[in-house]
Amino acid sequence: MHPRFLWAGAAAISLGLASLAADSAGAPVAAGPGGRLVPAADPRFRYDGRFDFSDPAGPVAIWEASTISIDFTGGQVGLLFGATTGQVFFDATVDGAATIVALREGKPTAPVALQAPGPGLHHLVLFKRSEATAGTAHFRGVELAPGATAFAPAVPRYAMRMEFIGDSITVGACDEDGDKDQWDDRSTHDAAFSWAAVTARAFSADYRNISISGIGLATGFVDILAGQAWDRTYPSASSARADLGAWIPDVVFVLLGDNDDSYPRSRNLPFPGNFKEKYASLVHSIRGAYPRAHIVLLNGAMWAGTNSRELETAWTAAVAGLESRDPGVSDYTFVHWTTNHPRVADHRILAGELDAWLGRQTFMAADTAGAR
Repeated sequence: MHPRFLWAGAAAISLGLASLAADSAGAPVAAGPGGRLVPAADPRFRYDGRFDFSDPAGPVAIWEASTISIDFTGGQVGLLFGATTGQVFFDATVDGAATIVALREGKPTAPVALQAPGPGLHHLVLFKRSEATAGTAHFRGVELAPGATAFAPAVPRYAMRMEFIGDSITVGACDEDGDKDQWDDRSTHDAAFSWAAVTARAFSADYRNISISGIGLATGFVDILAGQAWDRTYPSASSARADLGAWIPDVVFVLLGDNDDSYPRSRNLPFPGNFKEKYASLVHSIRGAYPRAHIVLLNGAMWAGTNSRELETAWTAAVAGLESRDPGVSDYTFVHWTTNHPRVADHRILAGELDAWLGRQTFMAADTAGAR
């Protein structure tokens, strides 16, 4: 069943509890009589992903697949947001029932009310389905029903940690579109169904998706390169660096290169001559940050990765050089590929291929030996 869709604004369901809104600065107004406000800084919230916590009262949800969770009692919960840039879409799930929450820059961010199924303890998860460059949102907390209580959710037990670094393929761009790719409405771009998310679920992995549509290593459709973005808090070369020591992956997957081919090809320009150098530089940076992680270098999934001789030649040379010096580097090329961006069914095929290959790798057995 497809999740229902709610705009955080005039179309939002009324809480019926307290009159909560955001002021012009994006700060929440205090809860009214009877309502119980749980601010975003409350330690009972669990944040998974690369957030901006510089303002504890309004942490910024940035990267796709980032999650916020909390348990609560009572029959409903109100979601509170502050300032938004661009378009932001969350899957808001209460006890397995999902609602798409839509935020847009310049629109009012009235509370969004979600119903809980009956009495007892309920579990709320907000999953950011839209990518970092599409938009970001300040999270301000939740409002509970009168007399309700919030609880810290159980700590998930993961078998391992995975980080995915890529472009629109890994983001899950256009995966719920029809026959044509479209970029005006990001509600059909859902990171939850990308090959990265499917792969992580298959191995019970905690994961981070640090991917940007249009990005390349030496050139691309956006103004930032992968080597400038992968370790930043925001998808910007001027952003502060993320604290990479706070969450360390066991396996890092890199799927890049499609835009290095498709961007110059679309403009009758040659394939970038410094691709191999830029590719190696990125992998060396990843290795420096994560000395013990296994790094999996991927190619394919769309037209260029499978059909471009220039990209194949450059990628193969770069990978051969890296693998000759680092036993913790492996590579895999997808067999399945698409002309448009992969749809949900394509992502399942891609993940199935990769999962079968990973299941045969000795480094996976070592990484899954202990649970986190």
